[in-house]
Amino acid sequence: MRPMSLPVGLPALANSDLVGQIARILMQAIVQGRLPPGSKVVEAGVARELGVSRAPVREAARLLEKQGLLVASPRRGFFVRKLEIRNIDEIYDLRLCIERHASVLAARRLTPESRDMLRRQIDVLHRTADLDDPARQVEEDYRFHRLIFEIADNRRLLRLFDDLAAELRMVIGLIGRLYDDPHEIARTHEPLLAAIEAGHPERITAHVDYHIGHAWREVGRLVRELTPLGNAAEPSSILFPTNGVSA
Repeated sequence: MRPMSLPVGLPALANSDLVGQIARILMQAIVQGRLPPGSKVVEAGVARELGVSRAPVREAARLLEKQGLLVASPRRGFFVRKLEIRNIDEIYDLRLCIERHASVLAARRLTPESRDMLRRQIDVLHRTADLDDPARQVEEDYRFHRLIFEIADNRRLLRLFDDLAAELRMVIGLIGRLYDDPHEIARTHEPLLAAIEAGHPERITAHVDYHIGHAWREVGRLVRELTPLGNAAEPSSILFPTNGVSA
């Protein structure tokens, strides 16, 4: 008989958008490293802990598969995608291309109001650094970069960035582990904002290249260090924290 996982105080789910809520819970577990690359998503265990049937769990897993966070294995189920160096290179190569263009466009369209939005977001990153909440910091980091695309006001460019969103969250989560001082994440955004405020395309491109290029190199290094861990045994269930996960 397969052992049952004990309940660990997961939050109650609303009746609306059940699949979306489950997908966000699973995504948060991945970003926080509680569902590490290569680990199996046990549908029955997740359904039992959340108090739902297996059907919405399976649909949530399929949604995350489309977003690139999970991979399906025939007759074996869903697994968290392993962060291979080729994946990192493809993500950052594409991100570098679109963020260069978006940042230059954002500088052209910058208004006092949008400038203040970016400045406030860096303040939020600093405040978040004091909360010891890596998942929140990931979201706020992602929010700063998405603001640049919103200010650029190119819907297709924004759509490209959103298509990378799920994978970027996981990657940005890795970036957070590179700094002993969590405020360093906020500080790395300040020169980029200054370049956008100055409005010189060459300077903007240089700072985008440095900001994202540094992350690219460091994440690549970390993934290479973690690669041997991908051969570890698959965990039998998700390790949710005892204080629950916010959806």
